[in-house]
Amino acid sequence: MKFNVSGKLTYDIKEHSTIILNIHAIRSAAQTVLRETFSIEPYHKSEELIPVQGENRYIRFEVPEPVVINIDYSALIDTSFKKITGSLLNDVPVMQLPPQVLPYLSPSRYCQSDKLYRFANSRFGKIDNAFERVLALTDWIFENVEYLSGSTNSETSAYDTVTEQAGVCRDFAHLGIALCRALSIPARYFTGYSYLLKPSDFHACFEAFLGNEWVLFDATKLAPLNGLVKIATGRDAADTAIATIFGNVVCTAISVSCELAEEKFKPFNYDRKKPRGLTYL
Repeated sequence: MKFNVSGKLTYDIKEHSTIILNIHAIRSAAQTVLRETFSIEPYHKSEELIPVQGENRYIRFEVPEPVVINIDYSALIDTSFKKITGSLLNDVPVMQLPPQVLPYLSPSRYCQSDKLYRFANSRFGKIDNAFERVLALTDWIFENVEYLSGSTNSETSAYDTVTEQAGVCRDFAHLGIALCRALSIPARYFTGYSYLLKPSDFHACFEAFLGNEWVLFDATKLAPLNGLVKIATGRDAADTAIATIFGNVVCTAISVSCELAEEKFKPFNYDRKKPRGLTYL
C-alpha cells in the first residue's frame, strides 16, 4: 500500500543545542521510500545517521544560538506485508533464536518483564499456541487499561501501567512487550505513522517474534494494522524517541499525517474466528 506521510515540528531553542530526530520512514525490503523531502527553517546543516546494526534513520543537527526552528518531513511510502496462519506462529526455542533477536528477551528501562513474570504466566502461560497467547494478552490490555491522554509521562513503565490501568499508545506497547518477554517471547517496540488514527499522531505498538517472524500487534486497536508506516523499532521508547535533545529546547507544536495514496484499502485487524498474523516482509 502507498501512503503519504508527514511530520512537522516546531522547537524553541533557548541555547546552543543538538537535536537527533527520528521521524524518517525506514528503508527495508518491506518498505520503499518512493520520494521524500526534509527541511529545517531557518536552514541548519544536518546529517543522516544509520546504525551499523538496524534500520532506524536518525537526523542530527546543531543549533548554535537561540532561535525558533521548523522541521518539515514528508514522504511517499510503499509498504508490503503478508498474512500468516496463526497456528504456524508458535514459540521459537531460545536455543534457536537468531543472535540479533536475543536482546528483545530481556527486561529494559520501560519493560520490566522480570517484575511481571508471575502475572503473565498465571494469566496467559497455559495457552498453547504462542500467537493465541499474544492475542490474549493484547486483548487483556485493551479491555483492562483505559486509553487516557495525559495520564502518564516519560517515566511511566509497563509495571506502572498494570498498576494504574491507564495510559496512551506507548504505555500499551510497553505493557505488551513486557508481558511477551515474561512469557519468553521476544518483543520489540514499533513506532510509525498510522493511517486512520484519530487524532493523527506518531503511533506506538509492538512486534512479537513468532515462528521466526516479527508479527505486529496493537493493544490500542485504534487503527488498522496494515495502515502503519514504520519509523523505528527498539527495545522500548528509549531506543525510538522521535527527538533526543541535548540542551534547553521546548517543542511548541507537532503535526502528523498519514494519508492513503491509492484508491483501494481494506483495513486488517485480528479476528479470533480466523486467526492470522500480520508481518511486514
